Amino acid sequence: MQVQPKLSMQRDRVSQLLAQLIKDEQNAKVERKALAEEYSETEDGFTLLEELELLTVQIQGYASQLESEGTIKYPDQAIADLQGWRVFDVVAIVQFYREARSRYAQTQSYIYLLDYLRLLVLEYLEMQQESQAVPA
Repeated sequence: MQVQPKLSMQRDRVSQLLAQLIKDEQNAKVERKALAEEYSETEDGFTLLEELELLTVQIQGYASQLESEGTIKYPDQAIADLQGWRVFDVVAIVQFYREARSRYAQTQSYIYLLDYLRLLVLEYLEMQQESQAVPA
């Protein structure tokens, strides 16, 4: 399979997942009040919800740019950012998963989708760079 069809399919997947993530974010709002009360500041000074919001804005921002324009303005920076924003390396999120167990299923699903979106955008950018490096 040629690179362009792969990129097109990957972009479609990013768009679909972005739409699903936005929908899941709305569905998880019910749990947010309880989460805000139960999970206060962590060692780094941020709450679980603040950490999630920061990651969401960053990852959705790249995904939205990719969806609307088919590329990201500074792909090298985006790749470095996406590699560094490992959702399950965030202390507050790890603590949440350790303590929440099967509670807050919608939020847990949302976090998984957010990380999956991060990985899809990263993969797209890496494929795009590889296709540009290969002589036609």
